[in-house]
Amino acid sequence: MSDQLDAVFAALADPTRRTILSMLLEDDMAVTDVAEPFEMSLAAISKHLTILTRAGLIAQEKRGRVKWCKLEPDAMRATSVWMQGFGQFEPVNLDAFERFLEEELSDQDAPPT
Repeated sequence: MSDQLDAVFAALADPTRRTILSMLLEDDMAVTDVAEPFEMSLAAISKHLTILTRAGLIAQEKRGRVKWCKLEPDAMRATSVWMQGFGQFEPVNLDAFERFLEEELSDQDAPPT
C-alpha cells in the first residue's frame, strides 16, 4: 500500500500531470489530444501518462491505431482512506477535486502580478 500511495502523491506533485487529470475529468482523450495544449514533445507527454498509469490514476487502451486515456474513477480511494486516518480529511469528492484542478489551471493561465 505504501508504494501505491507514494506513486499517487508523486504523480499528483507535478502540475502537468494535474492538468492532464483535469482534462480527463471531462472525457476520455486520445494521447495526441492530451498532448495538444502543452509545449512539450509527445515523448514527454507519454512519460507523464506512464507515471499517471503506474499510479493507477488513469488507464490507457489502444483502439485501432489510437491510444486513449481515461480517468480511473476509484484511483484516489486508497489515498483518501489513508488521509482520513488523520481525522482531518473528508473522502475524496470528485466534484471538489475537479474544482481544485480547474482552479489550478486558471492560476497557471493568470498573468503574473
